[in-house]
Amino acid sequence: MTPFIHFQQVSKSYGPIRVIEDLELEVGKGEFLSLLGPSGSGKTTTLMMLAGFETTTSGTILLEGQRIQGLPPHKRGMGVVFQNYALFPHMTVAENVAFPLDMRRLGRAERDRRVAEALERVQLGHLADRKPSQLSGGQQQRVALTRALVFEPKVVLMDEPLGALDKQLREEMQLEIRALHRRLGLTIVFVTHDQGEALTMSDRIAIFDKGRIAQIGNAADVYDRPANRFVSQFIGETNFLPGRVAGTGEGTILVDIGQGLAVEAAAPAAGTVEGLVVVSVRPERLHVGPPESAGPNALSAIVEDVVYQGDHLRLHLDIGPLRVVARLERRAAAPAIGERVAVSFAAADCSVFPA
Repeated sequence: MTPFIHFQQVSKSYGPIRVIEDLELEVGKGEFLSLLGPSGSGKTTTLMMLAGFETTTSGTILLEGQRIQGLPPHKRGMGVVFQNYALFPHMTVAENVAFPLDMRRLGRAERDRRVAEALERVQLGHLADRKPSQLSGGQQQRVALTRALVFEPKVVLMDEPLGALDKQLREEMQLEIRALHRRLGLTIVFVTHDQGEALTMSDRIAIFDKGRIAQIGNAADVYDRPANRFVSQFIGETNFLPGRVAGTGEGTILVDIGQGLAVEAAAPAAGTVEGLVVVSVRPERLHVGPPESAGPNALSAIVEDVVYQGDHLRLHLDIGPLRVVARLERRAAAPAIGERVAVSFAAADCSVFPA
């Protein structure tokens, strides 16, 4: 099956600096794909090459099997929502939304009908005659999104469109964009550096690191089965237990973490690891109990701090050779600072990576 969007060995350089390296990426029709990564990882450059605002140095970009390099942005059939919304301050809301239709020389009656319907769809019809400066941040974001959708594009591209909003409004807009995606069957490529945003909204997530895709998969894949140490550290929070491979078992690896302590971790699905390694285990996977409680990989620990986080508690624990963080549900009884506890975790709940 031909992918809807296909990057084939695409690279991008600015002089001697290569920011995208032999990118291979496929996007399905109707898919919500997030490009996630730290600043400078190449995610926005990838989006801008797809939109036509940046040229490729080498490689090919296909849309529905057709090469689109050389086509100007307005002929690619893509709606774009920028981080700062890029609304025209001298135009009204209705005129901003009508702009892409005017660029395509749509008849006035059809243009006005589409604009009115689009604004009603996002509950902004009553603000059609206002200027952007008279709108809230959330309303401006909806106008920008409506402008990107009004000409019925093949693809909607979003470059960190929620970054300027406060937390509550950002979460509301995440759900609104997700609902629009499902209702209209849109193909969306969404750039973000917010891991929670990507996990919440996406069908799949492509995690960028230094111009390459470190891992691509759904939220459960990248969070529960990180492909490497970078992904494990970048997505969510994790504890790293450095050590040395001391033995192997049936699908497991025994790791010596120092001071006579060893833990058992799930062996990687592909390849082998030996020598110096790190064991990665999420805070919510650590079970904390009384000192006499037994469990897999049981380690004795001293509670150094208990931090209230609203829906959960963060426990900072000293296990001797190193310190770890555990997440405790609020309904559980919290240990006191200085108390000795037992920390345990299943081998299946952690990953091992070369150090």
